[in-house]
Amino acid sequence: MNDIRKTNMYALTLMYFSVIVFTILAVYPIFWLLVNSFKTTQDYMRSSKLALPTTWFYRNYTLAWRDGDFATLIFNSVFYTTVTVFSIIILSFMAAFAFAKLPSGITPVLHGSFIIGILITLQCIMVPLFIMITAVGLINTRLGVLIPYIGIGLPMAVYLATEYIKGIPNEVLESARIDGAKYLRIFRSIILPMAAPVATTVAILTVTGTWNEFMLINILVSSDSLKSLPIGMRMFSGSLATDYGKQFAALTIGMLPMIVFYIIFRKQITRGVSAGAVKG
Repeated sequence: MNDIRKTNMYALTLMYFSVIVFTILAVYPIFWLLVNSFKTTQDYMRSSKLALPTTWFYRNYTLAWRDGDFATLIFNSVFYTTVTVFSIIILSFMAAFAFAKLPSGITPVLHGSFIIGILITLQCIMVPLFIMITAVGLINTRLGVLIPYIGIGLPMAVYLATEYIKGIPNEVLESARIDGAKYLRIFRSIILPMAAPVATTVAILTVTGTWNEFMLINILVSSDSLKSLPIGMRMFSGSLATDYGKQFAALTIGMLPMIVFYIIFRKQITRGVSAGAVKG
């Protein structure tokens, strides 16, 4: 009995030790970036990279915000992400409702075409996508960015939503049909509320994927007024790369929205990832 207790104690100690180590590895780079964002370039080059600033230079943030035009970048990122998330949730859940509860002869073909999209990487479609967007006159427009974002996010969302909606009892839908509810009413009043956990999962995946997307929007827009946050951050690796304080401040500004997003929605994220798992 004592041997079992000792084994459990050692296992628990090892687990806590591993958690502490991984926490330090995850948090320390953020702490290092934050501390160095308050240094001048001279202070950064002169002092130890691990030391606190000799003088806390707060103007790095105002200069980085002004030079990077972060107001426009953040607005564009919020706009692209919000429209993409809501569009993907509505479109994917409407398609999933049809695939899961309104079967027909063509359902396997249509559903399979969505699932194949999961296997296609962004690198494979960048060139033809650029040619198509240019051909229809949507290059360097917001719509030209949103359509690919929504299309790329739909396959995984349709797959997750279809598998989840399959688990909703048919009796619930049949009762609604007997009461005279149309399919749109069933979708709005039954499917969406019951599938809220997987909708949260889809929203989380879409928010992180869209907010951090770089390659696609880099080739679809050239106007500064349409660029998103990851694209705007690139300028600080060019001509401003030697201004380390301003560069670190810009990186911190770019990192903060995702941290705030997690802090605000951490419970929903945890609940959505666990409850939105695909049912077998």
